[in-house]
Amino acid sequence: MNTMIVDMRAGIDEAAMAQAGEILQAGGLVAFPTETVYGLGANALDETASEKIYRAKGRPSDNPLIVHIAKLQDLYRIAAKVPKKAEALAEKFWPGPLTMIFQKKDCVPLKTTGGLYTVAVRMPDHPVALALIRAGGGYVAAPSANTSGRPSPTTAAHVAEDMTGKIEMIIDGGSVGIGVESTIVDMSGDVPMILRPGYINREMLEAVIGEVGIDPAITGADTTARPKAPGMKYRHYAPKADMLIVEGAEEKVISSINTMIEKELQEGRVPGIIATEETKDRYVGGIIKVIGSRADELSISRHLFAVLREFDEQRVSRIFSEAFDTPVMGQAIMNRLLKAAGHQVLEV
Repeated sequence: MNTMIVDMRAGIDEAAMAQAGEILQAGGLVAFPTETVYGLGANALDETASEKIYRAKGRPSDNPLIVHIAKLQDLYRIAAKVPKKAEALAEKFWPGPLTMIFQKKDCVPLKTTGGLYTVAVRMPDHPVALALIRAGGGYVAAPSANTSGRPSPTTAAHVAEDMTGKIEMIIDGGSVGIGVESTIVDMSGDVPMILRPGYINREMLEAVIGEVGIDPAITGADTTARPKAPGMKYRHYAPKADMLIVEGAEEKVISSINTMIEKELQEGRVPGIIATEETKDRYVGGIIKVIGSRADELSISRHLFAVLREFDEQRVSRIFSEAFDTPVMGQAIMNRLLKAAGHQVLEV
């Protein structure tokens, strides 16, 4: 299959967008930018199209897809019940990096929802994404546009690495703004429950609707339970090299990583180090990647997946990462790093 790459970094190409919409309505696949990561889109109401997403990604078929919409009224066509609290969150955070889970209507195929009778829905905050959803018929199922298990794509080049020859079109909208996937909140039970952390944190949600729970799986290792939201069960974001997160006081973290760096170098290997602007000059060797600054949380989330992909290209022997207990996005950043590291953490 020939994969077209269409440049919309300077604005929406109406002719190309119409072509992208035709691809989706015919059951094909189009990768596109959102404010979080790049998505791999298909017609969410077409079970055959949804199956193509799973095949292109190599994604387990019980891992549900998120349905993207471009206008609030479209939610009521696919959700059987929309609680008042969900409406309040939509008014506050849509368009934006928030996904909500509802009981689904029959028009949403089980192939799209991973066999579940609930549907995950969000309205992305990106002009290209919203235009594509409208052009494609209003309902676009879209997980991240990467091979399942690899770091999520934050540029069109990342998508091309994984999806060239597997999908019809990639829309290049430039680098994303946030860099980690949306917060997922289950609205189908009595108490709203965060199933995946993201830019919108618990405090922000509770300021709008009151009590919000957090699923224990967010902080623990993956389980064998059937996932209700993307990313809850299977290993995600994994670089090719083994990865270790070192957690503790800054001085002890740097000292411990330096000890491990020296051992790798003595044995003829080249380690990778995930550092910050504040610590980059304090490591003794290896390939050092600056993920961002602790004073700017978005700089960390925005570069996280790109740094992991760069280490793959440079074939490092092992990756050592600092932990990131930042005030707003710390849980979301650590959730992705822990999954990338297979929950390997050294506390010092």
